[in-house]
Amino acid sequence: MSHNTITMLGTGNAIVTRCYNTCFVLSTGKARCLVDAGGGNGVLSQLEKAQIDLGSIHDMFITHAHTDHILGAVWVVRMIINRLKSNRYEGVFTVYGHDKSLTVLDWICRMTLSAKDRSYLGQGVRFCEVKDKDRFEVGDMAFQCFDILSTKEKQFGFRVALPGGQTLVCLGDEPYNEANRSYVEQADWLLCEAFCLYRDRAIFKPYEKHHSTALEAGALAQELGVKNLLLYHTEDRNLASRKALYRAEARQHFTGRVFVPDDLEVIDLG
Repeated sequence: MSHNTITMLGTGNAIVTRCYNTCFVLSTGKARCLVDAGGGNGVLSQLEKAQIDLGSIHDMFITHAHTDHILGAVWVVRMIINRLKSNRYEGVFTVYGHDKSLTVLDWICRMTLSAKDRSYLGQGVRFCEVKDKDRFEVGDMAFQCFDILSTKEKQFGFRVALPGGQTLVCLGDEPYNEANRSYVEQADWLLCEAFCLYRDRAIFKPYEKHHSTALEAGALAQELGVKNLLLYHTEDRNLASRKALYRAEARQHFTGRVFVPDDLEVIDLG
């Protein structure tokens, strides 16, 4: 049996202060993939708390270039280079992303890292551009990325086939677009943003920010026939009761399992 997990390093939206920004690590028995990195060097602390050694991560996927997803990647790249310089990292670190994300990441790295550190870009640290519908493999995980057709910032999600036959879909941090139905339908796991509760929409104004609520995420999961729904990228004012409240709202429409993880929570994907 394959043992696949997701470790939620962060679960909050861009402006949270009581939890970390949404990012996570997909792990199998053979490989790990870091997806986004939050908005700062807090990602290093989260990895340390999760007992995930940077040396065990050789691949990263960047969904888009918003600050709460890409700035942490600068710190990950810097720390990987630091290890490469002292021979404490084996192999190559590959960052996958679309052209805009990689252009931004490369520019920040080149403007802020030392000349010696920059020499590792393209060598020990490799930026690999992917286009809409492209496929790539991370160990025993087979990814296919897709353009989520964002109205705000170019953003890619992905569908990944995990060892053992499970499929997981990450929609990024914006609402689902019907053009991507073929990637999402009948997935075993759907990772979906829920900016706030529907009952709190007047407070957090999700629609003005092109986000959705737990209620709508549940309705989407039910319509698309997914088995497990994982909600993330939320506000942080209800952390103590977030798990129960978001799960209950999603379950008004969804009959499958609903997960509302806390930061550092590990979920067994099967």
